[in-house]
Amino acid sequence: MNQALTPRQWGLMLLLSLAWGCSFFFMAVAVAALPPLTIVLCRVALAALMLWPLLALRGAMPRWTGPVLLACLGMALLNNLIPFSLIVWAQRSIPSGLASVVNAATPVFTLLVAHALTADERLSGHRLAGVLAGLAGVAVLAGPAALGLGAPGGAGASRAELPGLLAGLGACLSYALAGIWGRRFARLGVPPLAAAAGQTSASTLLALPLVLLLDRPWTLPPPGPEVLLALLALGLVSTGLAYVLFFRLLQEVGATNTALVTQLVPVTAILLGALLLGESLQPRHFAGMALIGCGFLLIDGRLLPWRGRR
Repeated sequence: MNQALTPRQWGLMLLLSLAWGCSFFFMAVAVAALPPLTIVLCRVALAALMLWPLLALRGAMPRWTGPVLLACLGMALLNNLIPFSLIVWAQRSIPSGLASVVNAATPVFTLLVAHALTADERLSGHRLAGVLAGLAGVAVLAGPAALGLGAPGGAGASRAELPGLLAGLGACLSYALAGIWGRRFARLGVPPLAAAAGQTSASTLLALPLVLLLDRPWTLPPPGPEVLLALLALGLVSTGLAYVLFFRLLQEVGATNTALVTQLVPVTAILLGALLLGESLQPRHFAGMALIGCGFLLIDGRLLPWRGRR
């Protein structure tokens, strides 16, 4: 798990970051018309509806034994319901830029959790340095205004933002635990497509009663076509396809490397904004991307032979 990633694996990470980077745009469209829990339910339910026919066509249906069902339930809680709810709650008190930086701390938590709970993903100096460099790059990407430092008299997070920060860090810890928990699918012989279908189905069953009890969607005005298209893309691309890539990476490169995608997501979101929405790229964006790239090179180990030769 500490070996350098292959070009194909880096390509899978870039695809996953693109799928999750697009989710910010889709969520921004959907959240203007629907409550958060309803969006979460639509997201996981659409993904499950897409994944089950694919699973049947490929003939990769696993035996749904007790341990497999328990693995699906654990991933539904740790990788969907708990972090999604914490992130939505956090954004009530902290700006989205700060929330993205907090979410990018997921690899730090994953490094620590993997070191404590696994035997093959041990903490090393160059990996920790790489993750911290990537986290610094995400902070540079977000900029001082996004971090709450641009307001008059602002010198960081206020006391009112502390609950939101703690909730965001709780989501990071939940994602880290999900990465370790999800490794059991490989040990159980469950392929990535089946793992993704099982997780999204379990998330749907858990989210449905909460939506019926709290959101009562039948009382809401019907969403417009742009909202429906955003939900469709969010469910099929940013959830269904994304989780197939996620479980494939989890089996091949481990939880720590897979968690690095959270540091690539802000990069893809900013580049998509520049390409599709005409947003301008500032010098700090290029500086942040360079820091993230250096961090990945440190983690990948490719800088170490260069230093040795020099």
